[in-house]
Amino acid sequence: MALPPIVVLDDDPTGSQTVHSCLLLTRWDPETLKLGLQDSSPIRFILTNTRSLPPAKAEEVTRSVCRALKQAMGELGWERALFVSRSDSTLRGHYPLETDVMAAELGPFDAHFLVPAFFEGGRITGNSVHYLRVGERWVPVHETEFARDAVFGYHHSYLPDYVQEKTQGRIRAEQVERLTLEQIRAGCLERLLSLEGNVCCVVDGETQADLDRFAQDVWAAIEQGKRFLFRSAASLLTALAQLPPQPVPPEQMGQFVRSSQPGVVIVGSHVQKSSQQLARLLQEPETQGIEVEVRRLLDPDAELLPGILAQVHSAYEKGLTPVVYTSREELTFEKGSVERRLAFGQKVSRLLMGVVQGLPPGIGYLISKGGITSNDTLSVGLNLPAVRLLGQVYPGISMVITPSDHPRFPNLPVVLFPGNVGEVDTLVLIHRRLKSRGLI
Repeated sequence: MALPPIVVLDDDPTGSQTVHSCLLLTRWDPETLKLGLQDSSPIRFILTNTRSLPPAKAEEVTRSVCRALKQAMGELGWERALFVSRSDSTLRGHYPLETDVMAAELGPFDAHFLVPAFFEGGRITGNSVHYLRVGERWVPVHETEFARDAVFGYHHSYLPDYVQEKTQGRIRAEQVERLTLEQIRAGCLERLLSLEGNVCCVVDGETQADLDRFAQDVWAAIEQGKRFLFRSAASLLTALAQLPPQPVPPEQMGQFVRSSQPGVVIVGSHVQKSSQQLARLLQEPETQGIEVEVRRLLDPDAELLPGILAQVHSAYEKGLTPVVYTSREELTFEKGSVERRLAFGQKVSRLLMGVVQGLPPGIGYLISKGGITSNDTLSVGLNLPAVRLLGQVYPGISMVITPSDHPRFPNLPVVLFPGNVGEVDTLVLIHRRLKSRGLI
């Protein structure tokens, strides 16, 4: 029996950060969906960008995608697919909202699995506790800055308690099925075959081999008729897709840079790691920092775009790499104003996308730093309904390329750089790799 296609609803485009040679779809009209479903790759991504949206809008978008998928699959005569809701491995996102909608629209399912381990980003799960590597220590994620997120904060790293918190007690911790490292490594097919009623399961993973073993049993259970839904980070997708190594090694991805002209770096993410990486990049010779003072956007009459673009073009004409970045302060809003915060974030993104649209057409490459920023770069800044993923330029950091018929930026390599991935020097390393066109 042929394995069903993998369809990933990704709340920003960084979920493709462990695979290669597949399509990322930014739209879900019938033509685009059929293009993606019929692609030769075993996996395809639909970029919903729901992490940037308030709950009601995220629910509307997710439901719209699911219904469009059902229609497209029906018209193609497809009865099966494996569905994944991909989100941030630091546990930030619209859970359980998105999996609830997917279960209602695409189900019924026998189980839904929470699998947040993301090894390329320094995240593992053991004994159902999710950890983040900070320096040389493994820290439970509820003790990190990500748990204090103003929109998606939480209080638990023990995943059954996280589920109970996020479902507001609808799913109690003791109702959550736990697949531990010991069980996964010994083989859990029999356990998977016993699941029913869309039970919530949390899955451990310390190494890629753990998730590879789990995926093997998942596919075996699916072949015996089980239907599963997944809420995961990117490392599970590697295991499910079973792809060979990417055609071009990461250190040679600079060969896709289309000219010797400078590239451009756009930094929207303001998490601590992004700020550290930005500070290091701005120390590089032949770069010019261009700050976007986001506080000024609180004034509805502020007009920042012309001045920013003038600085970008001036730097580019001097042979410098423009580094456009949002001011590092995080503005505070009154308690409970999640929608206002998200709306302001969308206003900042619209400004950044105006910058992308106005970039010099001859740039050699583009680096987009931040998940939501990267999503908007593809869908709005570059107006791409679909784009081909080349692979990873660094572990956990993807590169795509625009089509040859793009009206402004044909064959432009674009790096999708998550905010919380890499070390302090990673942004510098990628900048040098592209600037040298793969010669170092």
